[in-house]
Amino acid sequence: MAARPEILFPLFAGLESLDGIGPKTARNFEALQIETPRDLLFHLPHNLIDRTRRDTIRGLDFPAMATVEVTIGAHQAPRTRGRPYRVQVHDSVQEFQLVFFQARGDYLQKILPTGQNRLVSGKVELFDGIAQMVHPDYILRSDEGDTLPQVEPVYPLAAGLTQKLVAKAASAALARAPDLAEWIDTALIAREGWPDWRTALSAAHAPESLADLSPASPARQRLAYDELMAHQLTLALARARQRRKPGQASRGTGALQARVLALLDYAPTGAQTRAIAEITADMAAQRRMNRLLQGDVGAGKTLVAFMALLTAVEAGGQGVMMAPTEILARQHLESLTPLAQAAGVTLTLMTGRDKGVERAAKRDDVAEGRAQIILGTHAVFQKGVEFADLRLAIIDEQHRFGVAQRAALAGKADNVDMLVMTATPIPRSLALAQYGDMDVSVLDEKPPGRQPVTTALVSTARLAEVVQHLRKAIAEGRQAYWVCPLVEESEVSTLTAAEARFAHLRAELGEGVVGLVHGQLPPAEKDAAMARFVAGDTKLLVATTVIEVGVNVPNASIMVIERAESFGLAQLHQLRGRVGRGAAASTCLLVYEAPLGETASRRLKLLRDTEDGFRIAEEDMAIRGAGDLIGTAQSGLPRFRVADLERQTGLMALAQSDARKLLADDPDLSSPRGQAARVLLWLMQQDRAIRYLSIG
Repeated sequence: MAARPEILFPLFAGLESLDGIGPKTARNFEALQIETPRDLLFHLPHNLIDRTRRDTIRGLDFPAMATVEVTIGAHQAPRTRGRPYRVQVHDSVQEFQLVFFQARGDYLQKILPTGQNRLVSGKVELFDGIAQMVHPDYILRSDEGDTLPQVEPVYPLAAGLTQKLVAKAASAALARAPDLAEWIDTALIAREGWPDWRTALSAAHAPESLADLSPASPARQRLAYDELMAHQLTLALARARQRRKPGQASRGTGALQARVLALLDYAPTGAQTRAIAEITADMAAQRRMNRLLQGDVGAGKTLVAFMALLTAVEAGGQGVMMAPTEILARQHLESLTPLAQAAGVTLTLMTGRDKGVERAAKRDDVAEGRAQIILGTHAVFQKGVEFADLRLAIIDEQHRFGVAQRAALAGKADNVDMLVMTATPIPRSLALAQYGDMDVSVLDEKPPGRQPVTTALVSTARLAEVVQHLRKAIAEGRQAYWVCPLVEESEVSTLTAAEARFAHLRAELGEGVVGLVHGQLPPAEKDAAMARFVAGDTKLLVATTVIEVGVNVPNASIMVIERAESFGLAQLHQLRGRVGRGAAASTCLLVYEAPLGETASRRLKLLRDTEDGFRIAEEDMAIRGAGDLIGTAQSGLPRFRVADLERQTGLMALAQSDARKLLADDPDLSSPRGQAARVLLWLMQQDRAIRYLSIG
C-alpha cells in the first residue's frame, strides 16, 4: 500500500510531541477522540467570549462576561475556613467584588494592590444582590491591556482539560499545518468564495463574531466540504472499481414481464415503470449493476424487484432475493407465487430451517439451474450453496444488513448484478453519505388503490375505549394489530409487555380471537401465529416490532401502537404501513402516556399530519441527528468533525458530483489536482480509498 506523504508526518505524530502535553493530558484528550495534532486541527470552537473593554458593569444583563478597568479597594480575608476571599473594586460607575476560593492572601495582595488600577475580565454574577466576579480569567496592569484578546474562542472540553490548555494545543497544531496543494476545483472555490485550506483552519480557530461559528461561514464551509469530498472520493473510487469489474450483460426479452403485467389488475406507477427501466438498462450493460431501490412504505418495491428477477431468468440465468427474516422470506414467497405461476417460472424458498433430504434437493435444484428464482434468508449464501448461473442478487431491507454482509454477498457472486432495497425513506444527505457508491432509484408514488391511513393520538387513560372500538371492528369482520414495545414485564420499565397485553386482550375479546408474535418465540411458533392471522383465524395480532417491515395482510385495517412515544419516527411510519393495504378505510392509533415531552409530541403530531415517508425521515434526522438515525458503527458512516449532515445536504451533493467528475477526468489521480486529492485522502484518514488506489 502507498505510504503517507511526508508533508503530513508532523500532523500524525503523537500528541505528546506538542509543547506542554504529557502522557496524562494526552489521555484526557482521548475522551474527545483527539489522538494526533491532525485531530486538534478539526476540533473547532463552538462558542466565543467577547472581551471588548467597557467602562462599567452597570446596565449588563447578569450573568455576563465583562472586561473593565477597576480601582482596587479593601481586601477581606475569610475569618473561617472554606469561606471565600473578597476584594472590593470600583469601575468608573459601580462598586463590585472579586471573589477567590482557597486563595493565598499574600499572593492576592501582590497582584491586586489596594489603590492601584487593574484590568479584570471574567464572568459577573449577582449574589444576594451584590455583583461579583469569581476567579477572573485575566488580571492585567493597565499597560498590559493590549495583550488581552478582543475575542476568545471557546472549545468543547473533556474532564482534565481547560480552555487555556486546548487553545494552546490547537495553536501548536496549527503551527504545524503545512501549505497543501489545492484539491478543490478552482472554479468552485472562486464561485463559493472559499479560502485555501490553511487560511480556513486559521480563521475557524480564531472566530471574530458568532457568524464565524456558523456552518455557513466560508472557512467552516470549506473545511466541511473537504471532509465530504474525501468521503465521496472514497465512495466514487469504490464505485469506479466496482464498475471496472467485469459484469455480464443480462438482456431480457420482456416476454415473462409482459405475462405478469397482463395479470395485474392495475397499471404500475410512473415511479415503478421508471425504476424497472433503470434496472433493466443496468442489467443489460456489460458492467456490474450496483443500485439502491428506495421506496416509501407501500410504494410497490416487490413488483419492481420481481421484474428484475424475471429479467435475469429471461436472459437464461438465475436471480436471488434475500430477506432479513424468515417471516419476510415466506411472505415474499406467498405474494410472488401467483406472479411466478403467470410467468411460468419456478420459485424456491431457502431458509436455515431446511434440513436433510429437503435441503439437499433444494441445493441440487439451485446448482443445476432448475431453481430459477430463489427466495430466502442469508442461508442462501451459506457454504455448499452453488448456483448454476446467478445473474442478479437482491437484498431486501438493507438497513438490517451491515456493510460487511453486503460485501460478503458481493464476494459470493463476484460479477453478479446487485440491487439493494430499503423501505426506510432516507434523507437525501444520508443516502448520499451511506450509498454514494451506488446508483439510486426512488419510488415516491403510491400504487392506485392504496387507502390513506387515518392517524389519531390517544392517551393511555382511554385504553378501555380502544378495546371497545376493536371489539366492534372484529365483529364486523375486520382484523387489527396491537404493537407493544417490550416482550416481558420488568420492574424497571413501565412499558407494557406483549405477553401481559396478550393475556389482557384475550380475556377481553375471547379465546382464539387474539394471537401473539414476538422475537423470543421459537421460529416455528412465530410462523404458525403469523399464518393463523394471515388466514384470518385470529382477528387481533399482539406483536413486538417483529412486524415492522413488510408484513402484508390486506384485511388488517387497524394498527394500535402502545406507548408510541417510545418508538422512533421511522419505526412508527413503518408500523403504520402495515395497514391501508386492502379495500377498507384504515386507522392507526398512537397510544401515548401523558404528559408528552416536547420532542415526543413533535414526533407524534408530525406522524398524524403526514404520510410522506421522506418528509418524516428529514424531520427525524433534524430531531435525532444523523448518527442516531442509522447507527453509525453499523452503517460504515464516518464521524464528520466539521461537516453537518443535517444542514449541509447541498454540500454533500456537490462533493459527490465533484468527486465523480474528478475521477472521470483523472481515474488514477495522477494530475496535479489528483495528487492533491491523494493528500486529502491521507489527511482525512480514508485508508480504504488509498487501498482502492493502490489496487487500481
